[in-house]
Amino acid sequence: MDHFDYVNGVMHVEQVPMAEIAQAVGTPVYIYSTATLTRHVNVFRDALAQLDDPLIAFAVKANPNGAVLATLAKLGLGADVVSGGELLRAIAAGIPASRIVFSGVGKTAEEMRLALEHGIFQFNLESEPEADMLSEVAMSMGKTAPVAYRINPDVDAGTHAKISTGKSENKFGIPYDRALESYAVARDLPGLDVQGVAVHIGSQLTDLTPLEAAFTKVGALIEQLRAAGHSIRTADLGGGLGVPYDPSLPIPPLPAVYGEMVTRITKGWNVRLMFEPGRVIVGNAGALLSRVVRVKQGAQAPFVIVDAAMNDLMRPSLYDAWHDIRAVVPVGRRETANVVGPVCETGDTFAMHRDMDVVQAGDLVAFMTAGAYGATMAGTYNSRPLTPEVLVSGDKWAVVRARPPIEALIEGDSIPDWVRD
Repeated sequence: MDHFDYVNGVMHVEQVPMAEIAQAVGTPVYIYSTATLTRHVNVFRDALAQLDDPLIAFAVKANPNGAVLATLAKLGLGADVVSGGELLRAIAAGIPASRIVFSGVGKTAEEMRLALEHGIFQFNLESEPEADMLSEVAMSMGKTAPVAYRINPDVDAGTHAKISTGKSENKFGIPYDRALESYAVARDLPGLDVQGVAVHIGSQLTDLTPLEAAFTKVGALIEQLRAAGHSIRTADLGGGLGVPYDPSLPIPPLPAVYGEMVTRITKGWNVRLMFEPGRVIVGNAGALLSRVVRVKQGAQAPFVIVDAAMNDLMRPSLYDAWHDIRAVVPVGRRETANVVGPVCETGDTFAMHRDMDVVQAGDLVAFMTAGAYGATMAGTYNSRPLTPEVLVSGDKWAVVRARPPIEALIEGDSIPDWVRD
């Protein structure tokens, strides 16, 4: 459930007409619903109610906006970060370091130092050379780094290849079959406290079977590690739970069903469980609002050209991802159309042969379920400024990231003297 509804034939976000935001801020613009964020956090937390003090660490990569993170911080969430920048964003938003987990395959010594200075809860190591580097950094600072190894269980998540992370050919984690050896080496490294096991097999999962298979492997590994003398106190089960994008497809498993599976599989593990939800928290809490520039008749169907583009919402171009496209003020008629942006790329396409509301130049359209991996992946291709972001709460709204002027892009370039001469 989200809080984007039609009131008297006009789409609102909570109690605010979307057209009001478009008129004040311009388009394209990302709009987030506080009520939806709150509801999704509560639903996910309720799904894990049978567990003892789980750490829910929001995957910052899904949406790093400071106001969104601050909202989640007030709701008690921690953070899963994959860069020093995300770490600093999370802390600036009020998420305590004691609730932050640092994942990612390419942590640098500088990022490790930053995380140790702040005292994060856990590093999820992804290779033996990374363990060696963290040991050296921790020893140089006189600190001890709490760590887990991320295990690659060689489980196919059944999702898009570009967001699958748990197969043997993926770059993430250490091979399951080499885990005991890797843990033995890490135990002897100074400056490391080997406290846990981590796993994450992919994003936008619509079937719990692969997750259950991966978690079962983790449970077996915990037993083996303890038998080998390791003190395993945490288990990070990652994230990846899918959300509904295409209304014609079956609804992904609800968090409650996921929670039941986790509770059953992890019974007797005697660890603090950790989770890294991202999309399931923010996906349906956001929409990208755009205006139709013009409608151009194509050979087979009209092209609806909007002022949003692939640089604003990368998912359709990158993953062939589906986003429901709705008229903010529908006229009650539908047609088959192609929805494209103004960027000079054929890949700047949001939908082809889509059954949708009839729209014309000047109309507003909303790309739904755009709160995750939307603004965070945006760029400035074709010298298009980054998309602004707005947070709504009830009848209040505020710009939480302004659209930078094109002059800021131009002034960011430096022209050497020998070019000017």
